[in-house]
Amino acid sequence: MTSSTPLRRQPVQQRSAKRVERMLEACASLIEEVGYDGVTTTLIAERAGVAVGSLYQFFPDKRAVVQALTLRNLEKFVQAVDARFTSTTLEHWWDAVDSIFDVYVSMHREVPAFSKLHFGDVVDLRLLDDRRDNNTVISDRIAEMISTKFDIPLAELQLPISIAVEAADGVLNLAFRRDQAGDQRILDEAKALVRGYLSTRLPD
Repeated sequence: MTSSTPLRRQPVQQRSAKRVERMLEACASLIEEVGYDGVTTTLIAERAGVAVGSLYQFFPDKRAVVQALTLRNLEKFVQAVDARFTSTTLEHWWDAVDSIFDVYVSMHREVPAFSKLHFGDVVDLRLLDDRRDNNTVISDRIAEMISTKFDIPLAELQLPISIAVEAADGVLNLAFRRDQAGDQRILDEAKALVRGYLSTRLPD
């Protein structure tokens, strides 16, 4: 769980929830077009087809809208990984790590604005949770999922998964700098790097 709450108030009615969803979709499409710095609350409201005052009913500023969008992407990531874990035969923890890696790459290619925001570091290193940096939030969730799936004590996973996430983050950034869709050779090297490191730290 995260401690940050970007919404000023939670939408209660279905109509309000749909309006907030339109704001998040508008924010994502604008970030794709002009980047985070080019987005304003006025532009978000215009793209979403709502009055800017309506946006301010739910969000105090642009950062909060982007924070909500990033938290939604985190939930999409976790749900996609859970779906892979459920639908795929995972005989070893490295199969799970490969699945997590593949979900991240797919989101980078397919989810609007994800390639620009990732999990929020371009905005704030603690965008997901004001108590932990973004990569720690991600690595903790991954460690919890692997711990549950393979009955490995969480304490044995947290540090190596955290280091693997940091290493993968750097190499994946390189892959997507070289090629907008991700340089496949570098993606393969990143996956090999992560598996090679974790194989020396996690049980067989």
